[in-house]
Amino acid sequence: MEPQEGITKAPWIAHPPDPIRLARVIRELLAALGEDPEREGLQRTPARVAEMLQEVLAGYWMDPVDLVNGAIFEVEDNDLVLVRDIEFYSMCEHHLLPFYGRAHVAYIPSGRIIGLSKIPRVVELFARRLQVQERMTRQIADFLETVLHPQGVAVIVEAAHLCAMMRGVRKSQARMVTQALTGVFRTDPRHRSELLAHLRRPLEK
Repeated sequence: MEPQEGITKAPWIAHPPDPIRLARVIRELLAALGEDPEREGLQRTPARVAEMLQEVLAGYWMDPVDLVNGAIFEVEDNDLVLVRDIEFYSMCEHHLLPFYGRAHVAYIPSGRIIGLSKIPRVVELFARRLQVQERMTRQIADFLETVLHPQGVAVIVEAAHLCAMMRGVRKSQARMVTQALTGVFRTDPRHRSELLAHLRRPLEK
């Protein structure tokens, strides 16, 4: 697949960070907190945290063109496509604490569809980085707009934020809901109603 205009406009870094440098920074953080980085329980913590950060922030060095990998198919149908309840984990850029939840991603094709497995991977691409939920929601929608040029895209994200659970207001049951709507989902109430009807329907076990 040829790179498309705008497909890499989200932050993308070609190579993961230096794990030795990351570990050194974590060691300095432990010392700044008054801990002893040489005590038994912390000796390997800098290396563990460096490895963890490369995993949970891997979206920065996922190549978005490789992610799509040609999985775009021509179709004549223009019916709703919905992938719901996509689990994700992300990191709040304000406090470096996790937020996690579910994403529902829908679009109405305009001659092109994307492979089913790619939609959860698009969510991962934008979740696994330092984020705010509002921007992540919009980035997922914009990415699908750029790749598919559909009639419309809808992304709805529900998440719990540890920065509001462990600190600050300390409300463990609070959930944040964000949405990004484009095309017919924004302009035509019938398409929004169809989407919401599907989301209200319990999943069959």
